Amino acid sequence: MGKRSTRENKSRLQLSREAAGLTREKASELMEYISDDRIDKIERGVLEARPEEIVTMAKCYNDAELCNYYCSHECPIGRKYVPEVKLKELSQITLEMLASLNAIEKEKNRLIEITVDGIISEEEKTDFNKIKEQLDSISLSVSALKMWMENTEM
Repeated sequence: MGKRSTRENKSRLQLSREAAGLTREKASELMEYISDDRIDKIERGVLEARPEEIVTMAKCYNDAELCNYYCSHECPIGRKYVPEVKLKELSQITLEMLASLNAIEKEKNRLIEITVDGIISEEEKTDFNKIKEQLDSISLSVSALKMWMENTEM
């Protein structure tokens, strides 16, 4: 049986593994190609995890949020382009998505007006940015729904 960690500032990866009830040794056995020593070094920040290792860990730990966390916090490209998505209840995801869809429905005609000529003028930028934020909200809701589905293994 592996040792229990007493470290106070645990990494997101370590917390995920421990939440799955796995020691580094057991996780290594389940993942086959990632040694317990490598898991330890990744969790302590000594080594950087490769994306394929994060995908494997997420599956092994049954943690749908882990890939998004890695992309939105660790990956240099993802930090800029991938928003963090939090796992929520299906009802909350659905209500947020419907609210966003209702809001964008109201702005649909304005979006057409702004973009029909292919140029966004200075006076259109404020409205365009507001619509972009609403579209971002819809995108986040879709991502949260996908994560929820992965987490419930549909």
